[in-house]
Amino acid sequence: MGGIVSYFYIRTDLLCLSVMHIKIISYLFFTTTCLAMACQKSSSGSVAPPVVLPAALIRGADLSFLPLLESVNTRFYDADSLPKDLLTQFKDNGCNTVRLRLWHNPADVHSSLAEVMAMAGRVRAKGMKVWLCLHYADTWADPGNQPTPAAWQGLGINLLSDSIYQYTKRVVTLIRPDYVQVGNEINGGMLWETGRIANQASFITLLKAGIRGCREGQPTARIMLHYAGTAGADWFFNLMKQTGTDYDMVALSYYPIWHGKSLDAVETAMQVLHTQTGKPVCIAETAYPFTLGWKDYTHNVLGLPEQCIPGFPASPQGQLNFMQALTTRIRRVPGGAGFCYWGGEYVAFRSDTSTNGSSWENMALFNFSNKALPAMTIFKP
Repeated sequence: MGGIVSYFYIRTDLLCLSVMHIKIISYLFFTTTCLAMACQKSSSGSVAPPVVLPAALIRGADLSFLPLLESVNTRFYDADSLPKDLLTQFKDNGCNTVRLRLWHNPADVHSSLAEVMAMAGRVRAKGMKVWLCLHYADTWADPGNQPTPAAWQGLGINLLSDSIYQYTKRVVTLIRPDYVQVGNEINGGMLWETGRIANQASFITLLKAGIRGCREGQPTARIMLHYAGTAGADWFFNLMKQTGTDYDMVALSYYPIWHGKSLDAVETAMQVLHTQTGKPVCIAETAYPFTLGWKDYTHNVLGLPEQCIPGFPASPQGQLNFMQALTTRIRRVPGGAGFCYWGGEYVAFRSDTSTNGSSWENMALFNFSNKALPAMTIFKP
């Protein structure tokens, strides 16, 4: 997820403006999957059967906001309404990987190197893997914003590529991630203006510098290239092939509000990309609302029925059914490598009247009382 505050819609009832492979499947397992799918009802009010994911799949959650929430003593509760540490809840529910966002020189401690190092240690202590998301920016980087860090602005291509190489090598050596995203949602390139995708040679130079730093700093890490959505992804990854870019996994964002409402189209795109690249494909970011309501007065990214997929209403069951349907399709793709739920912890956390709280509160995996929702079970192996 990039700059979430850059997406808007009008919610007229409030008169307010709201913002924003490796998988081995035996014949027996595949047959079981098909039978389970055949039993699933299409009615939006139906209870779908549990989706069982192979243990080898990434069953991840981006929990980058957790230190911020903890700083104001936010408490989380399990499905039985008992207080329970959030990392422990994700672990106990089957989450095996935690994604962490790293900014180069943020305005405060959040998403800083020190914070991410500490979080990575906590994640490993729980027995989960660390997925490092390098933004190569001091703040949000996404398809519409790829700002060069202030410390690197004005550098020529040679110094800029060396800075990326040295920085990447240093941080991955310190954090020791299992997966590394070299850039976040780099549809349009990275480190603008020099690294815009229109400046193809410069973009590839910078990207390869980051990849080289990762290979040298953490040789065992699996490198992901992250593209938002599916439109144009075949062109992008063909460019990676043509330029001999070295990476291990294809990572896609998929949010119905921005990337289309056809889950079948997502499955087809994953299959095409796996066939094209020969690499595992994962959904690096996704989320879905459990309500169209709100708790705080921070503008929400999503709040209209038409922003949802027909048959998957904004309800606790609709959220669960969406994730079950998506993960079913992921595991049907021979190269499907798993998923990561974005902002599952991003509840309203300052006050009910806050205009500087969570814009994602209705897409978290906890209700407005911070109690775990049914969709928390989607991580179970």
